[in-house]
Amino acid sequence: MKRYDFLICYDIADNKRLQKIAKTLEKEAIRIQFSVFLFPKASKEELFALLDKILKIYDKNQDDIRVYNIKNSGIHLASGINLEQPFNFI
Repeated sequence: MKRYDFLICYDIADNKRLQKIAKTLEKEAIRIQFSVFLFPKASKEELFALLDKILKIYDKNQDDIRVYNIKNSGIHLASGINLEQPFNFI
């Protein structure tokens, strides 16, 4: 099973949702900054399971959550996952 490092960033409009999402991420990822988490050595199934938890909380009309795949040569913006579209794992 392939494993990847992911950077998860968010901008949540409502403080209650923000706290719930932060607590969800803190259980499985490493906080890098206030709204940035590292989800290290995760399979795509583990990432999707975590995102399913987050997607139940966030409001797609007010909030922004971004996931970036970190490759050996650094972060590639083109490798981000758009939560508004079906998942295309890169």
